[in-house]
Amino acid sequence: MAANPQKRTCIVGAGFLGLTLALRLSAAGNAVTILEASDRPGGLADAWRLGDVVWDRHYHVILPVDRALIALLEELDLSGNVTWTKTGTDLFDGTRFHPLNGGIDFLRLPMLSFIDKARLAATILYASRISDGDTLSDIGVEDWLTRLSGARVFDAIWRPLLRAKLGDTYENASAQFIQAIARRLYAARASGVARDRFGVVQGGYATILERLVSRLEAHGVDLRLGTGVERIRRGPDGLRVASDAGLQTFDRVIVTTPPALASRMCGELGGDEHARLEGVPYQGVICASALMDARLRGSYMTYITDADCPLTTIIDMSAVAGHAAFGGRTLAYLPMYLASDDALFNASDDAIETIVMDGLNRLYPDIRREDIAAMRISRARHVLPVPVRGYAKRVPAIVTSVPGLYTASSANIVNGTLNINETIELAERTLAGIAADPRCDAPRPLATEAA
Repeated sequence: MAANPQKRTCIVGAGFLGLTLALRLSAAGNAVTILEASDRPGGLADAWRLGDVVWDRHYHVILPVDRALIALLEELDLSGNVTWTKTGTDLFDGTRFHPLNGGIDFLRLPMLSFIDKARLAATILYASRISDGDTLSDIGVEDWLTRLSGARVFDAIWRPLLRAKLGDTYENASAQFIQAIARRLYAARASGVARDRFGVVQGGYATILERLVSRLEAHGVDLRLGTGVERIRRGPDGLRVASDAGLQTFDRVIVTTPPALASRMCGELGGDEHARLEGVPYQGVICASALMDARLRGSYMTYITDADCPLTTIIDMSAVAGHAAFGGRTLAYLPMYLASDDALFNASDDAIETIVMDGLNRLYPDIRREDIAAMRISRARHVLPVPVRGYAKRVPAIVTSVPGLYTASSANIVNGTLNINETIELAERTLAGIAADPRCDAPRPLATEAA
């Protein structure tokens, strides 16, 4: 994007969105400072140590259609480090596993009639081919899926999957949610390939983040970890940011935190702006990473429709990265999606491990705690904006009423499933919005009080 040389830019948040923005802005000649409250960069894409293995804290894969992410990996000279694997998908209904890797597998589902199976397959295909999900923003997901698939299919398949991901808020969700998921996952199947094709970078996101941060340092970006931001206000010579690093002044500030936190930081926004930022309902996740000696079935993802299982799904990262990446062991992710204010977020690791093991044993009764070499629990309260009906009309604006102040977060990803590729695309849309802002280079009005 076009930019004034050495324009002082502050980015609040060093998640993948903030890091991508910093890469583009610093390359365009801006003097960029990133302020991050955590002690490590990456946000939901960061990595951690699990026993003797360093890998992603949450599960991530690359799809062949992730053009923005693949282009970034090429830019970082990492495209040659991507390993592509054909893997599969299962469904567990509380009694047994059912493969979901093609039309024949759908025809074998015992809980549905032949007509039900045909309608389910047709619904998935139809949803995956809708290019503009905004047309579904005002349509309830239950009504839409029931109309397409039938009541029996909705009760047996769709309802438990929606409840596992969105809780009871699924009742207010729009059909856009299912359309986005179907479009992305269906795209994972390359032409003529019957099984899902996923990719990972050798070493996981730790490799990507290390290379990205190194590139930012080469561009002169000032990355300050462990630096929380308290407030942002206008001053006589720009925007004043009060943080753990003290009071600093910038020509513009881009806030990439969850929207409610952005609202608290940016007190000079208008009433409607605060309402939009504070009105975004979020689903969070408690996700256990388990490094185990036991082997799973070999599919990357297992959907769970068992109402007695607390887990949303089981992700076998070894099916994509290979067991050798984890010392010959299995790395499994065991997530539970919850409302951001759910009391379970305050439970101890021991209590959550007990729940997770109970869920794992619903599918794999022979796996015991002693088979787990290492387990860690991640808690993230703001992961997925709940796509309620009409949300597309209430999305917070990136360009705010305060000159030089911008907000961007997962709340701005409307027709998506929240993945790194969409985050990179959001960074590009944010930069385009800033470049098109006619006040971008205008003098800042003076604040009436000091920040």
